[in-house]
Amino acid sequence: MRRPQSSRPASTTRPRLLIALTAVAVLTATTAASCGDEDPDLALASAARNAVIEVIDAPATVTARAAATLTAPADGTLASLRVQPGQPVKRGQVLAVVDSPTAQQRLRQAKEALAAAKRAGRGSSVGDLTSSRRGTDKAADEAFDAARKAAEKIADPQLRDALSTQVTSAQRQYAAAAHSADQAVRAVQRGINGLSSAVGALSAAQRLQAQQAYDLAKATVDALTLRAPIAGVVQPGGTRAGGGASGGLAGLFEQAGAAGLDPSVLAPSQSGPPAGVDDAVVVGGLVTAGTPVLTVVDTGQLGLLAEVDETDVLLVKAGVSATVEFDAVTGASYDATVRSVDVLPTNSAQGGVTYRVRLALGTGKLAEDEPAPTPRPGMNAIVHLRVREAADAVTVPASAVFSADGRDAVWVVRDGKAGRASVTVGVQGSDLVQILNGVQPGDRIVVRGTDQVRDGQDVR
Repeated sequence: MRRPQSSRPASTTRPRLLIALTAVAVLTATTAASCGDEDPDLALASAARNAVIEVIDAPATVTARAAATLTAPADGTLASLRVQPGQPVKRGQVLAVVDSPTAQQRLRQAKEALAAAKRAGRGSSVGDLTSSRRGTDKAADEAFDAARKAAEKIADPQLRDALSTQVTSAQRQYAAAAHSADQAVRAVQRGINGLSSAVGALSAAQRLQAQQAYDLAKATVDALTLRAPIAGVVQPGGTRAGGGASGGLAGLFEQAGAAGLDPSVLAPSQSGPPAGVDDAVVVGGLVTAGTPVLTVVDTGQLGLLAEVDETDVLLVKAGVSATVEFDAVTGASYDATVRSVDVLPTNSAQGGVTYRVRLALGTGKLAEDEPAPTPRPGMNAIVHLRVREAADAVTVPASAVFSADGRDAVWVVRDGKAGRASVTVGVQGSDLVQILNGVQPGDRIVVRGTDQVRDGQDVR
C-alpha cells in the first residue's frame, strides 16, 4: 500500500517535521479565513519548493539467513546430546549421536553381500574348443597318411589306384566335415563368449548393486552422528512453520536409495507437534527414521520478506532504503535495504497479486535513541519503502490535485478567477505532491473544495 511521506527535506529531523506541518496548517487555515463569508468551503495555498518523499507500506516477516533440521536417519534411540538449546555451534560440529542396532545390522549384511559378490566374479574361464578340434584333425591326418602308404604297397595297380582314390575321397569328405565342424565350433565359441560377456556384465552389475547397498548402509550409519551443516544457534526439534526443514543433513537414506536419488538432497516433512506438546527428543528417547532431533538457525544476518502490491512494485528497486516497525518492539525504528524483487507473483491472503521483496535488516533505535533489541525470525513488521525522492521540487498540497478528462489538474487562481491547469505529477508525498509542469512556485492553488470550483469562477 502506498503511503507517501511528509514533505520535509531528507536531512530534517522529526521535531522539525512537526514544525513544518504546523506552518502548512496555519497557512491553509489563514487562507481559508481570507475567503471570508463568500465561500468558507474553499481554501487556497501557494505552490512552493519543498522536498518530497514517496513511501510504500508493505507487510513483512523477519527471516533468518538459513535454517537446517537434523533428523534421525534410522530407527533407534538418542544416545547422546552434545549441545544445549540456544547454544551457538560451528559448521561440522557434532551435535548428537543416534544409536540404531538395525542400521548397524544392515551394514554388516551389506558388507557380507559385497564380499560374496566379489568372490562370485572370480569364476574360471570358458575352455577353448578349437584345441580339441585340432587334436582330432591331427589324428585324422595321421590315419589318412597310413592308409595311403598301405595302398601304395599293393602290387595290383587297379586295386592300388582304387584304394588311393578311396583314401583321397575320404580325406576330402573329412575336410568338408572338418570345415563345417570348424564353423560350428566358432559359432559355439562366439555364443559362449557372448554368454560369458553377459555373465560378466551381470556379475559386475551385482557387484555394483552390492557396493551401492553397502555405501547406502554405511552412509546411514555415518549419519547417526549428527553434525551441524551450518553455523548458527541450536533449538530442539524441527521447524514448525512451512511443514518441513529448509535444509541440512538427509534423514531418509533408504527411501532415497530406493528412488535412485542422492539422499543428501532430501529433507523429511514435518508439520510440528500438536499445540501444548514439546517435540524435543531427550537422551534415551526413541526416534524413527525422519524424526527431527535438532534445528540449527543461522541468525548472523537477519532479513525481511515483504509483500508489495502489484500497483506499487514497479517503483521498488534493489538498493531502495526503508524504515521498519515491529509489532513486538513498540516505538522502535529499524533500517533496511532492498536486496531483490521477485519476478513471479504470489497470491496474497486478500486475493490480490503481490510480489515478494527481500530486504537486508539493519540496526534499530528506540524513541530515546537507545539501541533497539534484535528481532527474531518470524516476527511481523511493516516496511516503509522510500521509493522516490525529490529534494527541491515544485509542490502543491495533495488535496489540490484532481482528475479531469483523464489527466491530473489543479485550480490556479489568477486575478481572483479560477482556471483549470493540467499538470504532470511526479513524486507523491502524503501531504505534498511534486508538480513537474503546469504550476510555478508562488501560484495560488485551490486546496479544498476543488469539486465546487468551475472554470472562470470568482474566488475571493
